[in-house]
Amino acid sequence: MSKIKIAVFGCGFWSRFQIGGWSELPNAEVVALYNRTLSRAEERAKEFNVNHYYDDAEKLLQNHPEIDVVDIITDVDTHEQFVTLAAKYKKHVICQKPMATDYESAKRMMETTGKAGIRYFIHENYRWQPQFRRVKEIMDSGIIGKPFRCRTFFNTAFPVFETQPFLAQLERFALTDQGSHQFDVLRFFFGEAVSLYCITQQVNPGIKGEDVATTIIKMKNGVTCVQEISFSSILQKEVFPQTLLLIEGSEGSIRLDPDMVICTTTKKGTCPEVVALKKYKWQTERLTNEPPSIVACNENILNDLLGKGKAETTGDDNIKTVELVFAGYESAKSNRVITF
Repeated sequence: MSKIKIAVFGCGFWSRFQIGGWSELPNAEVVALYNRTLSRAEERAKEFNVNHYYDDAEKLLQNHPEIDVVDIITDVDTHEQFVTLAAKYKKHVICQKPMATDYESAKRMMETTGKAGIRYFIHENYRWQPQFRRVKEIMDSGIIGKPFRCRTFFNTAFPVFETQPFLAQLERFALTDQGSHQFDVLRFFFGEAVSLYCITQQVNPGIKGEDVATTIIKMKNGVTCVQEISFSSILQKEVFPQTLLLIEGSEGSIRLDPDMVICTTTKKGTCPEVVALKKYKWQTERLTNEPPSIVACNENILNDLLGKGKAETTGDDNIKTVELVFAGYESAKSNRVITF
């Protein structure tokens, strides 16, 4: 079977994970890299044995007509620019979350790719984390009955700004950065929302955007979700980057605890299990959840490109998560419930 040939735009922190993820898939080949600072592209190219690297994205596409898809891993404010460029050259697009800096830009990107007749994917990997897939399996088995409430917690004081300093400069931070992940996980579990109410706070005076968000989402299937995000919570046990959760059902509950421990409780008692995470040579010591989910997300998209299945995180799907994120900002600003 022929390989899907990939160009990666952006060689910052997350590119090591994304290119590493592609390297695990035999039907994918990263052909060329772009970065605005050429030395960074050269460094990443040497790390992963990529032969071609550029500081001019359009020149890359002109020199490599064999490229099938562009994987955009740049800062969010450049996403639309590079999606438009890829569409110009009729290349399929994978765009990192968050899709855009605002909802209107996200809709334009959908229109651009649609008019170009190219496939458009969002690299939303959180729903592919093994512990979330396992929680969904348990819930769908029916063992806890009909779910009625879910609480998810991403509360941390880990110094994320040290490795990703651009985050401190974002006018909109917690909801775009983590809300994109957290709301998508809730959609993966329970489907679509009917209403949302959100409160945001800025605790850290050294950043521009909000670093705390608390959101209540009512889902169409009747489940009430309470979602917490905080980058300023000094807790007894720091579990970054893990999300904790509790799903309550009519016959029991599912709790996701630190260290990937899932406890399923019914009237018969509690059954704990530990979710094993595969490790890769290109990952960091701290970030253990993301690598297996990145490989799984990449493989899901790759199978779509190869005609072997349908990707979960298409642009058409992710625009619904984007709508939730920016509805969160509207709700927080107006102090009202947003209905869909």
